[in-house]
Amino acid sequence: MIMQGKRRTTLTALVSGLGMMLGAAVMSGNAQASGQQFMTIGTGGQTGVYYVVGQSICRFVNQGDSGYRCNAPSTGASVANVNGIENGDLDLGVAQSDVQYNAYHGEGQFEGNAREDLRSVFALHGEPMTLVARADSGIESLDDLVGKRVNIGNPGSGNRATMEVIMAAKGWTTDDFALASELDSAEQSSALADNNIDAMVFVAGHPNGSIQEATTTTDANIIPLDDETIQTLVEEHPYYSFYTVPGGMYQGNPDDVQTFGVGATLVSAERVSPDLVYAATSAVFENFDRFKQLHPAFNNLDPQTMISEGLSAPLHEGAERYYREQGWLEE
Repeated sequence: MIMQGKRRTTLTALVSGLGMMLGAAVMSGNAQASGQQFMTIGTGGQTGVYYVVGQSICRFVNQGDSGYRCNAPSTGASVANVNGIENGDLDLGVAQSDVQYNAYHGEGQFEGNAREDLRSVFALHGEPMTLVARADSGIESLDDLVGKRVNIGNPGSGNRATMEVIMAAKGWTTDDFALASELDSAEQSSALADNNIDAMVFVAGHPNGSIQEATTTTDANIIPLDDETIQTLVEEHPYYSFYTVPGGMYQGNPDDVQTFGVGATLVSAERVSPDLVYAATSAVFENFDRFKQLHPAFNNLDPQTMISEGLSAPLHEGAERYYREQGWLEE
Protein backbone atom coordinates (compact mmCIF):
# COMPACT_ATOMS: atom_id res chain seq x y z
CA MET A 1 0.00 0.00 0.00
CA ILE A 2 2.84 2.36 0.80
CA MET A 3 4.49 1.71 -2.54
CA GLN A 4 1.21 2.34 -4.35
CA GLY A 5 0.86 5.63 -2.47
CA LYS A 6 4.32 6.65 -3.58
CA ARG A 7 3.52 5.75 -7.16
CA ARG A 8 0.33 7.81 -7.05
CA THR A 9 2.23 10.74 -5.52
CA THR A 10 4.95 10.49 -8.15
CA LEU A 11 2.42 10.24 -10.96
CA THR A 12 0.55 13.26 -9.59
CA ALA A 13 3.77 15.26 -9.43
CA LEU A 14 4.67 14.29 -12.98
CA VAL A 15 1.24 15.26 -14.29
CA SER A 16 1.37 18.52 -12.35
CA GLY A 17 4.83 19.32 -13.67
CA LEU A 18 3.77 18.48 -17.23
CA GLY A 19 0.76 20.75 -16.82
CA MET A 20 2.95 23.63 -15.70
CA MET A 21 5.27 23.08 -18.66
CA LEU A 22 2.34 22.96 -21.08
CA GLY A 23 0.83 26.07 -19.47
CA ALA A 24 4.09 27.96 -19.82
CA ALA A 25 4.34 26.84 -23.44
CA VAL A 26 0.79 28.02 -24.12
CA MET A 27 1.51 31.41 -22.49
CA SER A 28 4.68 31.77 -24.53
CA GLY A 29 2.83 30.77 -27.68
CA ASN A 30 0.05 33.25 -26.97
CA ALA A 31 2.60 36.00 -26.39
CA GLN A 32 4.32 35.21 -29.66
CA ALA A 33 1.01 34.94 -31.49
CA SER A 34 -0.09 38.35 -30.23
CA GLY A 35 3.25 39.89 -31.11
CA GLN A 36 3.85 40.83 -27.48
CA GLN A 37 7.45 41.45 -26.48
CA PHE A 38 9.04 41.65 -23.06
CA MET A 39 10.91 44.39 -21.23
CA THR A 40 12.89 43.94 -17.99
CA ILE A 41 13.97 46.85 -15.80
CA GLY A 42 16.52 46.47 -12.99
CA THR A 43 15.60 48.32 -9.81
CA GLY A 44 16.92 47.95 -6.23
CA GLY A 45 15.68 46.80 -2.85
CA GLN A 46 11.91 46.50 -2.47
CA THR A 47 11.77 49.28 0.14
CA GLY A 48 13.76 51.77 -1.95
CA VAL A 49 12.91 54.42 -4.53
CA TYR A 50 14.59 52.50 -7.37
CA TYR A 51 12.02 49.74 -6.98
CA VAL A 52 9.22 52.33 -7.19
CA VAL A 53 10.79 53.73 -10.36
CA GLY A 54 10.85 50.37 -12.12
CA GLN A 55 7.41 49.30 -10.96
CA SER A 56 5.94 52.65 -12.00
CA ILE A 57 7.42 52.51 -15.50
CA CYS A 58 6.15 48.96 -15.92
CA ARG A 59 2.67 49.95 -14.75
CA PHE A 60 2.39 52.54 -17.51
CA VAL A 61 3.98 50.28 -20.14
CA ASN A 62 1.60 47.45 -19.30
CA GLN A 63 -1.41 49.77 -19.40
CA GLY A 64 -0.43 51.08 -22.81
CA ASP A 65 -0.58 49.62 -26.29
CA SER A 66 3.13 49.48 -27.18
CA GLY A 67 3.07 45.68 -27.43
CA TYR A 68 5.55 45.27 -24.57
CA ARG A 69 4.98 43.43 -21.31
CA CYS A 70 7.17 44.92 -18.58
CA ASN A 71 8.70 43.37 -15.47
CA ALA A 72 10.80 45.17 -12.83
CA PRO A 73 12.44 42.73 -10.39
CA SER A 74 14.27 43.74 -7.24
CA THR A 75 18.05 43.77 -7.79
CA GLY A 76 21.26 44.83 -6.12
CA ALA A 77 20.77 48.34 -7.56
CA SER A 78 23.22 50.50 -9.53
CA VAL A 79 26.25 48.30 -10.25
CA ALA A 80 24.15 45.14 -10.49
CA ASN A 81 21.85 46.86 -12.98
CA VAL A 82 24.72 48.04 -15.20
CA ASN A 83 26.15 44.52 -15.16
CA GLY A 84 22.72 43.03 -15.87
CA ILE A 85 22.32 45.27 -18.90
CA GLU A 86 25.82 44.32 -20.05
CA ASN A 87 25.15 40.57 -19.89
CA GLY A 88 21.69 40.80 -21.42
CA ASP A 89 19.61 39.94 -18.35
CA LEU A 90 18.13 43.45 -18.24
CA ASP A 91 16.99 45.87 -20.92
CA LEU A 92 17.07 48.94 -18.70
CA GLY A 93 18.09 49.71 -15.14
CA VAL A 94 18.28 52.47 -12.55
CA ALA A 95 21.79 53.61 -11.63
CA GLN A 96 23.43 56.42 -9.71
CA SER A 97 24.91 59.12 -11.94
CA ASP A 98 28.43 58.42 -10.67
CA VAL A 99 28.05 54.71 -11.44
CA GLN A 100 26.83 55.61 -14.93
CA TYR A 101 29.87 57.86 -15.41
CA ASN A 102 32.33 55.27 -14.10
CA ALA A 103 30.83 52.50 -16.21
CA TYR A 104 30.91 54.47 -19.45
CA HIS A 105 34.43 55.81 -18.85
CA GLY A 106 35.92 52.67 -17.27
CA GLU A 107 36.71 54.28 -13.94
CA GLY A 108 36.09 53.49 -10.28
CA GLN A 109 34.47 50.07 -9.84
CA PHE A 110 34.69 49.60 -13.63
CA GLU A 111 38.40 50.44 -13.88
CA GLY A 112 39.81 49.07 -17.14
CA ASN A 113 36.40 47.79 -18.29
CA ALA A 114 34.65 50.71 -19.95
CA ARG A 115 31.04 50.01 -20.92
CA GLU A 116 31.03 52.05 -24.11
CA ASP A 117 27.73 50.42 -25.13
CA LEU A 118 25.98 52.06 -22.14
CA ARG A 119 23.32 54.63 -23.02
CA SER A 120 21.33 57.19 -21.03
CA VAL A 121 17.54 57.31 -21.11
CA PHE A 122 16.71 60.05 -18.60
CA ALA A 123 17.66 61.40 -15.18
CA LEU A 124 15.46 61.02 -12.14
CA HIS A 125 15.47 62.31 -8.56
CA GLY A 126 18.48 63.59 -6.68
CA GLU A 127 20.21 61.35 -4.15
CA PRO A 128 22.13 63.62 -1.80
CA MET A 129 24.72 62.40 0.64
CA THR A 130 23.01 62.86 4.01
CA LEU A 131 25.05 62.99 7.19
CA VAL A 132 22.96 62.39 10.33
CA ALA A 133 24.54 62.82 13.78
CA ARG A 134 23.28 62.39 17.31
CA ALA A 135 22.52 65.77 18.87
CA ASP A 136 24.68 64.88 21.89
CA SER A 137 27.71 63.94 19.75
CA GLY A 138 29.07 67.47 19.32
CA ILE A 139 29.10 67.03 15.54
CA GLU A 140 28.11 70.24 13.76
CA SER A 141 30.25 70.05 10.62
CA LEU A 142 31.98 67.48 8.43
CA ASP A 143 35.35 68.03 10.12
CA ASP A 144 33.79 67.18 13.48
CA LEU A 145 33.64 63.51 12.42
CA VAL A 146 37.31 63.10 13.30
CA GLY A 147 37.58 61.13 16.52
CA LYS A 148 33.92 60.06 16.44
CA ARG A 149 32.13 56.75 15.91
CA VAL A 150 30.99 56.86 12.30
CA ASN A 151 29.18 54.32 10.18
CA ILE A 152 30.92 54.66 6.81
CA GLY A 153 28.64 52.16 5.03
CA ASN A 154 28.97 48.56 3.95
CA PRO A 155 31.51 47.70 1.23
CA GLY A 156 30.08 47.96 -2.27
CA SER A 157 27.30 50.34 -1.29
CA GLY A 158 26.73 53.84 -2.63
CA ASN A 159 27.02 55.11 0.95
CA ARG A 160 30.50 53.65 1.29
CA ALA A 161 31.64 54.75 -2.16
CA THR A 162 30.70 58.37 -1.56
CA MET A 163 32.13 58.34 1.96
CA GLU A 164 35.43 57.04 0.59
CA VAL A 165 35.48 59.93 -1.89
CA ILE A 166 35.01 62.39 0.98
CA MET A 167 37.65 60.67 3.11
CA ALA A 168 40.16 60.75 0.25
CA ALA A 169 39.47 64.45 -0.35
CA LYS A 170 39.98 65.16 3.35
CA GLY A 171 43.07 62.95 3.59
CA TRP A 172 41.36 60.75 6.18
CA THR A 173 41.62 57.02 6.81
CA THR A 174 39.47 54.88 9.07
CA ASP A 175 42.09 55.46 11.77
CA ASP A 176 40.86 59.05 12.02
CA PHE A 177 37.62 57.81 13.56
CA ALA A 178 37.14 56.33 17.01
CA LEU A 179 35.09 53.68 15.22
CA ALA A 180 34.49 53.11 11.52
CA SER A 181 31.59 50.67 11.39
CA GLU A 182 30.36 49.03 8.16
CA LEU A 183 26.66 48.59 8.84
CA ASP A 184 24.28 48.51 5.88
CA SER A 185 21.48 51.02 5.37
CA ALA A 186 18.88 48.95 7.22
CA GLU A 187 21.01 48.64 10.37
CA GLN A 188 22.49 52.08 10.91
CA SER A 189 19.40 53.98 12.13
CA SER A 190 18.88 51.64 15.06
CA ALA A 191 22.62 51.77 15.82
CA LEU A 192 22.37 55.57 16.01
CA ALA A 193 19.33 55.35 18.29
CA ASP A 194 21.07 52.79 20.53
CA ASN A 195 24.11 55.09 20.86
CA ASN A 196 26.40 52.56 19.19
CA ILE A 197 27.52 55.18 16.66
CA ASP A 198 27.65 58.98 16.67
CA ALA A 199 26.90 59.52 12.98
CA MET A 200 25.67 57.74 9.87
CA VAL A 201 25.72 58.53 6.15
CA PHE A 202 23.08 57.74 3.59
CA VAL A 203 22.98 58.42 -0.16
CA ALA A 204 19.24 58.50 -0.83
CA GLY A 205 16.28 60.40 -2.19
CA HIS A 206 14.15 62.36 0.26
CA PRO A 207 12.02 61.84 2.21
CA ASN A 208 13.74 58.65 3.32
CA GLY A 209 12.31 56.10 5.76
CA SER A 210 15.61 55.25 7.44
CA ILE A 211 16.42 58.92 8.09
CA GLN A 212 12.90 59.44 9.41
CA GLU A 213 13.51 56.51 11.77
CA ALA A 214 16.83 57.96 12.91
CA THR A 215 15.42 61.42 13.63
CA THR A 216 12.29 60.20 15.41
CA THR A 217 13.88 57.56 17.66
CA THR A 218 16.60 59.89 18.96
CA ASP A 219 17.56 63.56 18.87
CA ALA A 220 19.58 63.77 15.65
CA ASN A 221 20.67 66.52 13.30
CA ILE A 222 21.29 66.59 9.56
CA ILE A 223 24.76 68.09 9.09
CA PRO A 224 25.59 70.45 6.18
CA LEU A 225 28.01 69.14 3.56
CA ASP A 226 29.08 72.31 1.76
CA ASP A 227 32.55 73.24 2.94
CA GLU A 228 35.46 74.06 0.65
CA THR A 229 36.39 70.40 0.18
CA ILE A 230 32.86 69.50 -0.93
CA GLN A 231 32.65 72.51 -3.24
CA THR A 232 35.83 71.34 -4.98
CA LEU A 233 34.41 67.83 -5.39
CA VAL A 234 31.27 69.19 -7.04
CA GLU A 235 33.31 71.43 -9.34
CA GLU A 236 35.62 68.60 -10.43
CA HIS A 237 33.08 65.80 -10.93
CA PRO A 238 30.24 66.25 -13.47
CA TYR A 239 28.00 63.68 -11.75
CA TYR A 240 27.85 65.62 -8.45
CA SER A 241 25.42 68.44 -7.70
CA PHE A 242 24.36 70.45 -4.66
CA TYR A 243 21.03 69.60 -3.08
CA THR A 244 18.92 71.01 -0.27
CA VAL A 245 17.22 68.85 2.33
CA PRO A 246 14.09 70.90 3.10
CA GLY A 247 13.60 72.15 6.63
CA GLY A 248 10.77 70.44 8.48
CA MET A 249 11.01 67.24 6.45
CA TYR A 250 12.55 65.44 9.43
CA GLN A 251 11.73 65.80 13.10
CA GLY A 252 14.06 68.14 14.99
CA ASN A 253 15.44 69.64 11.76
CA PRO A 254 13.46 72.82 11.04
CA ASP A 255 15.98 74.51 8.72
CA ASP A 256 17.08 73.80 5.14
CA VAL A 257 20.39 71.93 4.97
CA GLN A 258 22.70 72.06 1.96
CA THR A 259 24.50 68.92 0.93
CA PHE A 260 25.76 67.32 -2.27
CA GLY A 261 25.37 64.05 -4.08
CA VAL A 262 24.49 62.12 -7.17
CA GLY A 263 21.26 61.59 -9.07
CA ALA A 264 19.36 58.49 -10.07
CA THR A 265 19.30 57.80 -13.81
CA LEU A 266 17.66 55.27 -16.11
CA VAL A 267 20.16 53.58 -18.41
CA SER A 268 20.20 51.00 -21.19
CA ALA A 269 22.59 49.76 -23.87
CA GLU A 270 23.03 50.69 -27.52
CA ARG A 271 22.13 47.16 -28.64
CA VAL A 272 18.75 47.26 -26.89
CA SER A 273 15.92 47.84 -29.36
CA PRO A 274 15.15 51.53 -29.96
CA ASP A 275 11.45 50.61 -30.01
CA LEU A 276 11.73 49.12 -26.52
CA VAL A 277 13.47 52.17 -25.08
CA TYR A 278 11.02 54.45 -26.91
CA ALA A 279 8.13 52.52 -25.31
CA ALA A 280 9.58 52.93 -21.81
CA THR A 281 10.37 56.61 -22.35
CA SER A 282 6.99 57.51 -23.79
CA ALA A 283 5.20 55.54 -21.04
CA VAL A 284 6.73 57.83 -18.42
CA PHE A 285 6.31 61.18 -20.16
CA GLU A 286 2.83 60.47 -21.53
CA ASN A 287 1.78 59.79 -17.92
CA PHE A 288 4.10 62.31 -16.32
CA ASP A 289 1.70 63.91 -13.85
CA ARG A 290 0.67 60.48 -12.58
CA PHE A 291 4.30 59.36 -12.42
CA LYS A 292 5.27 62.31 -10.23
CA GLN A 293 2.57 61.38 -7.74
CA LEU A 294 3.89 57.88 -7.13
CA HIS A 295 6.68 58.92 -4.74
CA PRO A 296 7.55 62.19 -2.95
CA ALA A 297 11.08 62.03 -4.43
CA PHE A 298 9.52 62.62 -7.87
CA ASN A 299 7.74 65.86 -6.92
CA ASN A 300 10.24 68.23 -8.50
CA LEU A 301 11.03 66.30 -11.66
CA ASP A 302 11.04 68.34 -14.86
CA PRO A 303 11.40 66.92 -18.39
CA GLN A 304 13.96 69.51 -19.49
CA THR A 305 16.38 68.70 -16.68
CA MET A 306 15.67 64.97 -16.89
CA ILE A 307 17.03 64.82 -20.44
CA SER A 308 20.02 67.10 -19.92
CA GLU A 309 21.49 66.82 -16.41
CA GLY A 310 23.43 63.99 -14.80
CA LEU A 311 23.75 62.01 -18.03
CA SER A 312 27.33 60.92 -18.71
CA ALA A 313 26.62 58.41 -21.48
CA PRO A 314 25.08 59.35 -24.84
CA LEU A 315 21.30 59.27 -25.15
CA HIS A 316 19.82 56.03 -26.40
CA GLU A 317 18.42 56.25 -29.92
CA GLY A 318 14.93 55.29 -28.73
CA ALA A 319 14.83 57.97 -26.04
CA GLU A 320 16.30 60.58 -28.37
CA ARG A 321 13.60 59.83 -30.95
CA TYR A 322 10.86 60.56 -28.40
CA TYR A 323 12.52 63.78 -27.21
CA ARG A 324 12.87 65.08 -30.77
CA GLU A 325 9.21 64.32 -31.45
CA GLN A 326 8.31 66.44 -28.43
CA GLY A 327 10.53 69.29 -29.61
CA TRP A 328 12.73 68.98 -26.51
CA LEU A 329 15.90 68.46 -28.54
CA GLU A 330 17.09 70.53 -31.46
CA GLU A 331 17.46 68.79 -34.80
